[in-house]
Formats: sequence, C-alpha cells, structure tokens
Amino acid sequence: MGHWLYRNFVEPGRLPLLLALAAFVLTFAVTRFVTRMIRAGKGPFRDIRPGGLHIHHVVPGVVLAVTGGFGAIASDRHGVAACLFAVVFGTGTGLVLDEFALILHLDDVYWTEEGRRSVEVVVLTASLVALVLAGFSPLGVDGLSDSAQQGRAGVVATYTANFAFVLAALSKGKIRMAVIGTLVPVVAMVAAVRLARPASPWARHLYRRRPRARARALLRAYHHDARWAGPRRRLQDLIGGAPDRAPLPGPPSGRP
Repeated sequence: MGHWLYRNFVEPGRLPLLLALAAFVLTFAVTRFVTRMIRAGKGPFRDIRPGGLHIHHVVPGVVLAVTGGFGAIASDRHGVAACLFAVVFGTGTGLVLDEFALILHLDDVYWTEEGRRSVEVVVLTASLVALVLAGFSPLGVDGLSDSAQQGRAGVVATYTANFAFVLAALSKGKIRMAVIGTLVPVVAMVAAVRLARPASPWARHLYRRRPRARARALLRAYHHDARWAGPRRRLQDLIGGAPDRAPLPGPPSGRP
C-alpha cells in the first residue's frame, strides 16, 4: 500500500500534479469562504473596487494560470521549479473556475441558480485530476502491457471505440458521464447505450418519429431528476453556498 501511494502520488513525476490539485482545491475552498463572508457582511473581507470597478477574482486567476502553465511547460517536471509553477497554476485555475459561470454567461451570476455551474465544474475537474493521479490514463489504455502496446492496431481501436462512446454520450446530453468516460471507458459506454436526455441533440433528431422512445426518455429523465436534483443541490449549497432566492412577482403596478 505504501509503495502504491509513493509510486502514484509522491513520485517526482507526479508530484507537480498532486501539488496543482491541492492548490486548486484549497484555493477554491478559501475563495468560497471569503466570498461567503463578504456576502454575509462578516469579517474584514470586502470586494476590490479600485476606481469603482469591481475586480472579480477571475482576473488574477487568469494571470496566475497563464504564468503557471507556461512556466510548467518550460521547466523540468522533476525539478523544484515545476512544483512551484504547478502550485501557481493550480491556484490560478481555482480562481478562474470558481467564476466559470460568470465567464459562461458574461454576467455576474455568482450567487444565482446559474452560478451553480461553477461548483459543478470545480467538482468535476478535481475528480478528473484525482483519477489521473490514481493511475487512470485518458481513453483507458493504461493497463496495456509492453507487448500489447506494440500492437498499434489494438491501441488505435481502443482509442477509436472509446472516442465514439464519448461522442455518443455527449450527443445524448450526458455531459458529466462523457467527461468522466474519457478516463473510465465503461462510464462512457454505459452513457452511450442508455436513453438520451429529452432535450439532447440525439433525442431531437432520432426520437422525433419514435414517440415511445421519446416518452420513455421523458419519464426516465423525470424520475432521475426527481431522485437526484435535491441531493445534488444540497451538496452544491454545502460546497459553494446557496444562491440568492429569486424575488416573488409583485402585484401589477398602475391602474387596471
């Protein structure tokens, strides 16, 4: 067990990635704590507004991510510089992805329902990096022996098949499973063979003349969302804070 931990997590070749992941998760956690304190009006924390312009933390995050990324490319991944740039990159990426929803909508949706996308992306990113650290390789060819890797045809077939599963999962509206499936092929395969989400491109084009398949897709999506929407929202609120409640519509103004 100790040898496996050393080989997969402490070995110099993997140490920069481990440090980047740790910096990423820690930065996100600290950033969410600070923003929640600002939102509640507690502590010494305040928004940065030089000249009245609100500087979002995605701005320094981009600078740090670019600096760390180029620095890591230019350095030896076994050296001290690689570890330092990995921490810089992880910190910058944590700041950027914490405001992913803001970038996606080009609007300050941090404490709205749309802002939940940031928490989803951060959790998904951390999970994928953790899978890579645990030994999973993209497209699932990490388990091949030296002799099997020499069989180019087999490797290409593995890549091609899993890529097709990932594309099918994406077209069926199963984005999370498709992303995880790039590292764990069975996940993409399961997503590819199951019914598509009702609003997905697959359903719109292939279920249009198949009312039974469309009805089954709607029913399955309803039961899935009814089962998992609540727990997922509570987990997102626990990690990133609950969004602002939308104000109820008031009475109509003016004369009737």
